[in-house]
Amino acid sequence: MSEAQTLHHHIRRMTGRDPHEAHRVATPLELLFDLTFATSFSLGAAQFAHVLAAGHFSAAILGFGFASFAICWAWINFSWFSSAYDTDDWIFRIITMVQMTGVLVLAIGLPRMFASIEHGPHLDNGVMALGYVIMRVAMVFQWLRAAGQDPARRRVCLTYVVTIAVAQLGWVALIFLDLSVSWAVFYSVILALLELTGPYIAEQKDGGTPWHPHHIAERYSLFAIIALGEGIVGTVATLTAVVDERGWTMDAALVCIAGTGLTFGMWWVYYMLPSGDILHVHRKRSFIWGYGQIIPIAAILATGAGLHVAAYFIEHEAHITALQTVLCVAVPVGVFLGSVYALYYHLVRQFDVLHVWLLSGTVLVVALAIGAAVANVDMAVCLIVLTLAPAVTVVGYEVSGYRHQFEALAKEDVMLER
Repeated sequence: MSEAQTLHHHIRRMTGRDPHEAHRVATPLELLFDLTFATSFSLGAAQFAHVLAAGHFSAAILGFGFASFAICWAWINFSWFSSAYDTDDWIFRIITMVQMTGVLVLAIGLPRMFASIEHGPHLDNGVMALGYVIMRVAMVFQWLRAAGQDPARRRVCLTYVVTIAVAQLGWVALIFLDLSVSWAVFYSVILALLELTGPYIAEQKDGGTPWHPHHIAERYSLFAIIALGEGIVGTVATLTAVVDERGWTMDAALVCIAGTGLTFGMWWVYYMLPSGDILHVHRKRSFIWGYGQIIPIAAILATGAGLHVAAYFIEHEAHITALQTVLCVAVPVGVFLGSVYALYYHLVRQFDVLHVWLLSGTVLVVALAIGAAVANVDMAVCLIVLTLAPAVTVVGYEVSGYRHQFEALAKEDVMLER
């Protein structure tokens, strides 16, 4: 592309990006698109925290699982297509704006969905489905455009068109079937499997799309940061509750340190994954990696919601015990750390004894935090102890783990010039 062409946004042929393009980074449009998910995450976490604080754990987990998949899958659909076919012309920009509208409609439907699961008997996902219809119509248009302008990958693009359309019809049908929550969950799992199968068929059997490994790794890391923002929100909520209840005491300082420390530690751990370097060499590892990212990102979001539950508890607005409150934070932290280690192993494919020790230390720290709650230790202290869970991995990596990673990458011959 000439220098003059970069100054306008006239129509460009959607022939696919170079998967080895140097210095490929997220575009301003992609960053703007991500902001709509900040809203979705905020509403989802708030609803999750509210239902948890009410003690309706099954409803909270079901609602959060449904919301997390819907939000993350909407982002994944756009981001992988953008990595392969972003033309940044006016058509691509306008269609992306339409997709952003769909995300906001999806977000508006989250409270109704949570309420329907909590109070029953039928799932109310109508507004969420409308948001998906808006996004999916735009997405199908994008894939049809790519199919028409990239003949070499026409079959790949049409596979995406078919699977997206069929899955969307299934989600719309869920509105009119008026199923009970249990049957709706079963039906949703089947549709989710269909959603996950479509990209696998297209990428494995039909040749695949020209997505960029380092670009898509950066996109996921930015998505994780948006989720981490809920940790800050949860910290502020808990800190506010402590200050309102007890004033500016030592507990207030401990809560601030704990919430910020947890968020910062999870960020540090997430960025240890050598995703771009490995995917550059092993593109087929992208499926489990890309789908698996939903777990740590959802766990990050759940941790922020857990901190918000702690705020409810301190304000005496929660109908759960101190132990259950600590578990609302401890469980997602544990899931996050476990999933990051699993993703690391999937990428590197090398067993590391150091990881066994670090995971053991992490389990011990989480157990200490839970034990402290059982012993009626102050909530702020329990959270401080829990903050040490990601710190175990951070210290282990910075002292010795980085050498192990360097050796693993050297064996794969994927070390890039730094």
